[in-house]
Amino acid sequence: MQQFSISPREMILSLWRNRGLINTLVKREVAGRYRGSMMGSLWSFFNPVFMLAVYTFVFSVVFKARWNSGSDSKAEFALVLFVGLMVFNLFAECVNRAPGLVLSNVNYVKKVVFPLEILPWVAMGSALFHMSISLGVWFIFYVLLFGIPPVTILLFPLVLLPLIMLTVGLSWLLASLGVYVRDVAQLIGIFTNTLMFLSPIFYPTSALPAEYQPLLLLNPITPVVEQARDVLIWGKASEWTLFVIYLIFTTFVAWLGFAWFQKTRKGFADVL
Repeated sequence: MQQFSISPREMILSLWRNRGLINTLVKREVAGRYRGSMMGSLWSFFNPVFMLAVYTFVFSVVFKARWNSGSDSKAEFALVLFVGLMVFNLFAECVNRAPGLVLSNVNYVKKVVFPLEILPWVAMGSALFHMSISLGVWFIFYVLLFGIPPVTILLFPLVLLPLIMLTVGLSWLLASLGVYVRDVAQLIGIFTNTLMFLSPIFYPTSALPAEYQPLLLLNPITPVVEQARDVLIWGKASEWTLFVIYLIFTTFVAWLGFAWFQKTRKGFADVL
């Protein structure tokens, strides 16, 4: 029986070795998502704009939520909220799809030469494409309303790196579990919906009572959401000590997920 390496080195080498295949599959997935619809890929532009408008009305008009700046500007609230949604949607899109990644690609399981471990990277590539469109929407509105964003915007891809590692690691774990336990997909849907409201997306961390703020910091989404707002809106560089610690932690999580996937993939064909 074929043995699959679980080493951290293989986790990186597999990504590099199969980069051409990943790129092809990402393009095919993005093109196929809106195939047959009248507006095609324009839906990836209108969806975030529509949801942004709804959330902004509910939280800034109905609940009158405000950010740390103390500004009553609904435009600023919308842009700050949008950053949180972009970060969360990147995570949620991949994690929600993860339990079905192997199940929806049964034809690849039977092919010994196909590198199944790249499927979470393909999902991540598709999610990053949609995030880039959302970021473009955010950038246009920011320029129109407030002018040129701070130069720290260039740090945004770096801020996302720990989240990417965490998300791919969880995707490997959930993709494997989804083969053996079909209820995982339902549980993950509940988990991500709950996590959205337990993350500082619609409100600042400071809005919580002091005794609850440390609990919010245990949320793996919180550091990325806050650092993304720092570099995109407030013009502050990331807290590099926290960033390095978080990157080390999420890379370890990614390796654990990869190792689990590699150890359990030998039984996929038997179950499917």
